[in-house]
Amino acid sequence: MDSWVIAMMLGVSIFLGSIALAAFLWGIKSGQFDDEEKFLNAVKFDGEEELNDAALQQKKRDKLKKKHYTPE
Repeated sequence: MDSWVIAMMLGVSIFLGSIALAAFLWGIKSGQFDDEEKFLNAVKFDGEEELNDAALQQKKRDKLKKKHYTPE
């Protein structure tokens, strides 16, 4: 390859990377990733049935691990 092609690809990749970094930093600064209530609402509105089902599924997983079962 010619050196100008490599230089052009390097320049374009740095330019696109800087745009992505600027968008990410803008998202952090504007609070796009702040979701304080998500986990609190999940705990508040979980029913007893869902929690019991989760406990049963975990017990089944533990039994299968004791039998050295490996899913395909």
